[in-house]
Amino acid sequence: MRFGPHNTPVPVAFAACCAGVGIFSVMDAVMKGLSLSIGAYNALLWRGVAGLAIGGVAMLFARTARPTPAVLRLHMLRGVVVAFMALTFFWALTKLPMAEAIALSFVAPLIALYLAAILLGERVGPQAVWASVLGLCGVGVIMAARIAGSHEGDALLGVVAVLGSAALYAWNLVLQRQQAQLSSPVEIAFYQNLVIFLVMALEAPWYGVIPSTADAPLAVGAAALAFISLLFLSWAYARAEAQILIPVEYSAFIWSAIVGWLAFDERLEMTTLAGAALIVAGCLIATRAKPQSAAHVEAGQA
Repeated sequence: MRFGPHNTPVPVAFAACCAGVGIFSVMDAVMKGLSLSIGAYNALLWRGVAGLAIGGVAMLFARTARPTPAVLRLHMLRGVVVAFMALTFFWALTKLPMAEAIALSFVAPLIALYLAAILLGERVGPQAVWASVLGLCGVGVIMAARIAGSHEGDALLGVVAVLGSAALYAWNLVLQRQQAQLSSPVEIAFYQNLVIFLVMALEAPWYGVIPSTADAPLAVGAAALAFISLLFLSWAYARAEAQILIPVEYSAFIWSAIVGWLAFDERLEMTTLAGAALIVAGCLIATRAKPQSAAHVEAGQA
């Protein structure tokens, strides 16, 4: 059995990452409902308020030491990246079906495979390259149907927003790998929520609105789901290489299709299914790739 850092079996880290992605997909559905009600900005703002409270309590119980200046800079950088990544993605969810938005966002893990090679020194094997080709073909199938005019309204703007979010998400995945090697999951979750809240609060005097009694529980629920998911993902990324875990992101399509159908009565387009099939095929190839040794990230490099 393969072991990663901390002598954790790779399958255990893989399973933890799967759980994190599944929980995050449910959070996406909650945030879509909240964004449709009060707008993506306010949904993220109030999720940040609730997340900061949850993270603060967790930090008190964990008694986490104050991060070094280098680690704090990494927390701030990733928090800003995630803030804009989340804002564009949740706005896109108000324009697109969940499964389609998630499928389009799969370009991010493909980009991140190569960012991990450049920034973390991880080797991208030939199987991962073939996985990337299949995944990109799947994204192309979905986008071709959209460009051909099979959808209406602001959908194309939603596509642009998803792709912009995906580019930020690719950077986020690599930062997550660096962060997970330097900080505890609780510390990562707390500072991410703190920075997201601070970024969103800058515009609150102009765009902020108080959520209704019906919307407030959604904000708290989304914050709790995001916090739990981040704990799983941070724990997993500290114990296995990004090249092994990044393909797990593809499983979000299954969750989003199910939740989108149950919560929003969204039906799957055949082109979305076809594109997802290619992406899943790429995922299966990538997960069978032999793990490569990754260089540890020092605090000074963050």
